[in-house]
Amino acid sequence: MEKRVTGIGGLFFKTRNPKATREWYKKHLGFSTDDYGFTFWWKDQLGKDCTTQWSPFPEDTKYYEPSKKDFMFNYRVENLKKLLEVLKEEGVTVVGDIQEYEYGKFGWILDNDGNKIELWEPVDSAFL
Repeated sequence: MEKRVTGIGGLFFKTRNPKATREWYKKHLGFSTDDYGFTFWWKDQLGKDCTTQWSPFPEDTKYYEPSKKDFMFNYRVENLKKLLEVLKEEGVTVVGDIQEYEYGKFGWILDNDGNKIELWEPVDSAFL
């Protein structure tokens, strides 16, 4: 197995009022927010454009389940399908099936503390 995680794809957290939180970050920290949060653009070591998403979610979101935590990390990966196979062989709990969108493939695992982790094989060019 080559690379596993190549970067942080997103920071997701629960909040009482996602809209107010987005507005606070826009006003005080200069985030150019939209309904999904804020997208940070950066370049990898090869100079390729990459993204990291910052997103507040409503407190009652079910998206992080089965984890009961108020946050979920999203990590950028290469070859999601192969990585999930390797992780499963290593005894890691895989949650659900791979989902594919124009902006990439997604899979989910649980860490040793039961935190749900989203793995993303990105297609950053979909955001350009």
